[in-house]
Amino acid sequence: MAILSDVKALGQQIWLDNLSRSLVQSGELATMLEQGVCGVTSNPAIFQKAFAGDALYTPEIAALKAAGKDAKEIYETLAVADVQAACDVCLAEHEASGGKTGFVSLEVSPELSHDAAGTVAEAKRLHAAINRKNVMIKVPTTDAGVEALEQLVSDGLSINLTLLFSRKQTQKAYAAYTRGILKRIAAGLPVDNIQVVASFFISRIDGALDATLPEHLQGKTAVSLAKAAYQDWQQYFGGAEFADAKAKGANPIQLLWASTGVKNPAYPDTLYVDSLIGKDTVNTVPDATLKAFIDHGTAKSTLTESIAEAQAVLAETEKLGIDVEALAVRLQEDGLKQFEDAFAKLLEPLA
Repeated sequence: MAILSDVKALGQQIWLDNLSRSLVQSGELATMLEQGVCGVTSNPAIFQKAFAGDALYTPEIAALKAAGKDAKEIYETLAVADVQAACDVCLAEHEASGGKTGFVSLEVSPELSHDAAGTVAEAKRLHAAINRKNVMIKVPTTDAGVEALEQLVSDGLSINLTLLFSRKQTQKAYAAYTRGILKRIAAGLPVDNIQVVASFFISRIDGALDATLPEHLQGKTAVSLAKAAYQDWQQYFGGAEFADAKAKGANPIQLLWASTGVKNPAYPDTLYVDSLIGKDTVNTVPDATLKAFIDHGTAKSTLTESIAEAQAVLAETEKLGIDVEALAVRLQEDGLKQFEDAFAKLLEPLA
């Protein structure tokens, strides 16, 4: 278990990419935090699986149906209660770190992904309903989501930006975050309590590209892109664009590596954890990947290693005619569709 503490000492937080009532009530989540896990993420697919497979929900679902609640109201009642309970378990971690860690994320409805005003309204409503200082509201990084981010940050909310697949998408988010922070500073409001993570999806990039690449490049594009994105991050948050906000106590966004379970069984099962350890980052891992990493992972600062090799991989990929920005747009659309489908599937048995 010491491996998670070692990763924490290197400046990276490991979050669990899972949430269910049993996980909280059994004490398993508390045990994971003792071992060095620093937070929790959820999404519609995670809740869909939890509601279908965890008997602890059955009596409450029946009672809410009997009370005449519709499917969305039932989902939200259950999800809000789960996030509150997880926030309470993570509170000691949050407080011990001075509000830097111990967050739990809940996503706005996938139906709002292209509606900036709707996203802002729902994020604020969910934030108020959960009423915990260590909650992050999850917003997809579409154009509407980036617009919403600026407003939500200026309103003082901590945000988990999700479904990022490229450096350009990520840099647009940094600029919107900075604008929101500067608005808040101009209004004379505190900014040191706002934390934002940018969830950069890893395995789906390799999953989409590997079949089109020569063997020596397979399983390398996503990690190379992540390393390049981290270089961008260092440059942006250490540079002039963020200097004013930083001087007033604003926190840099943290890059979060998402989708870090390996999709290709030929790859080492800890590939996307071992290769992406670095200061001021987060890695959110599914249960199986967490267990594998605890068992045989390596705690070593790898994110700033082999940068020339990563640049060579990206240059070669580009020479093959692969447009990573166009791919990022497609993967983001696919990701939104997956969450919409999971959300619809989640609501069906609650109707």
